[in-house]
Amino acid sequence: MKFYQRFAYYLSGFAIGMVFLFFILNGKETSCSYFPNARVLKDLRSKPFHYSDVAKEKLAQKWIDTSDIKKILTHGDVDFDQSNIKDGSGKLYTIDGKNSKNENITVEVINYSDKVLLKDIKKE
Repeated sequence: MKFYQRFAYYLSGFAIGMVFLFFILNGKETSCSYFPNARVLKDLRSKPFHYSDVAKEKLAQKWIDTSDIKKILTHGDVDFDQSNIKDGSGKLYTIDGKNSKNENITVEVINYSDKVLLKDIKKE
């Protein structure tokens, strides 16, 4: 069998496989989070979220709101040099992001096994 015939068979099988996967995965909420940053943020978003007294005071100052926190927990960058530190029975994570006014914000959260606590919010 010549090369172009083998290549045609390969492409036809590949096309059939892609169509098959498209129909199976269409409409399902599937995601691939293999990188450490995506895995940490997905874990933080999947648990009940609580606010510390310090965080509540800063949210009352109106330079940041809960929609900004959700945006940072979706699109933020986890600073692993300052994160994954034991804090009682949880781990402290530092996440950098931007608020709605495009200002740099740093969020510190403590990840427990059953909840997430927003410890502090810092404007840079």
